[in-house]
Amino acid sequence: MTKLLILEDDIAFARILNKFLIKKGYDVSLATTLKDANSYIQKQKFDLYLLDYRLPDGTGLDLLETIRTNTKSAHVVIMTGFNDVRTVVRAMKMGAADYITKPVNPDELLMIFKQLISKPKQKTVTKKASSSSEKYVKGCSTKASKLHEFINLVAPTDMAVIIQGESGTGKEYVARAIHKASKRSSNPFVPIDCGVLSRDLAAGELFGYIKGAFTGALMDKKGQFETASGGTLFLDEIGNLSYEVQIKLLRAIQEKIIQPVGSDQLIPVDIRLIAATNENLQKSVKLGEFREDLYHRINEFKIVVPPLREREEDLQLFVNHFIDEANKDLTRMVEFLTPEAMQIFKNYDWPGNLRELRNTVRRMVLLSSGKEAGSDLLPEEMLHSISAINNNKIQNDLKALQELTEKEQIERVLDDVRGNKSKAARLLNIDRKTLYNKMDKYGLK
Repeated sequence: MTKLLILEDDIAFARILNKFLIKKGYDVSLATTLKDANSYIQKQKFDLYLLDYRLPDGTGLDLLETIRTNTKSAHVVIMTGFNDVRTVVRAMKMGAADYITKPVNPDELLMIFKQLISKPKQKTVTKKASSSSEKYVKGCSTKASKLHEFINLVAPTDMAVIIQGESGTGKEYVARAIHKASKRSSNPFVPIDCGVLSRDLAAGELFGYIKGAFTGALMDKKGQFETASGGTLFLDEIGNLSYEVQIKLLRAIQEKIIQPVGSDQLIPVDIRLIAATNENLQKSVKLGEFREDLYHRINEFKIVVPPLREREEDLQLFVNHFIDEANKDLTRMVEFLTPEAMQIFKNYDWPGNLRELRNTVRRMVLLSSGKEAGSDLLPEEMLHSISAINNNKIQNDLKALQELTEKEQIERVLDDVRGNKSKAARLLNIDRKTLYNKMDKYGLK
């Protein structure tokens, strides 16, 4: 029986979830505070965690950090309001497996749990290739064409590459595409999520360690540099590495030699390095958070992956792809989104990019019983977000119109009084100082 810990401070909602999931065959433990949750995980291990983000004594990310320090195998799902998408991005970087927005749809939650449980548990932070990454849609926009032009240009070389882009834009897909088109394609592609590497364990994960090197090192472990030798090592969110690990990383890249933690042995390695970041590493260099010499060493070629909001020409292609994918996974027959739903998609800014689009489409497909999915299946919070954007646009348009009208009125009065400022101010019912300020604002003489 799958052991599940729910952390939710809304006691009534927590009890509803608890009762529902017990009926579905889960062994559920319920906590309403971080303190209670920490007490649970000190006494037993769980297969699944369902964590609310906002709590009376902290956030779900606090517990996520504790969970990831102790284990890499459990699956963590974050519950959050729709407007907290940027928080979800942080959670995914910290090692959350998935997220669900409130109000929680029971069928959607069960779908997420079923998918996570069916995945093999990972014993390291090495990320496995997913079918979705292999079936990524290239797109037909100018930016998509430029992106793949760069991939095809750099792939045959052994140059180190930095892939820069917002979370959820498909940076790992770009890295895999480079590896697949390279002369190393028959050798390993080893992805490492630096966002979930703790400061203490990062060196051991990258370079390996020997038995007894530190507390918990019960046997020798091969590092991911050695595992990737002959192939490509992909360091996702490289900006999260500590300064100390950056020093060791620079040495390993330059000398092509690694030294496992606690060992005197030097091991030669042959890797092609690809790094990804959602940060501006040049800014991090200026702030002293990222080594300048390491930055220049890994920045032999940079590829910027555009956000979804800048790829409107590709939006329909991505939607169609995700509908097909969801139909297969969820046994549905959805063929398209209604024009109204697609228009909402075009107006939305997609802060979570492709990852958010995929989850939204999957939710709509899950809730659809026919061949089309309409805007009524979108989360309420998304509709409210679009409404707020439209209201702001209207207000901005009205302000611009008012300013244009005001400028024309001042120009007309000044012309009527042949430039007499005092007379113009009296006719406009404002003082001379206000008139001068407005003339300066609108560039009038």
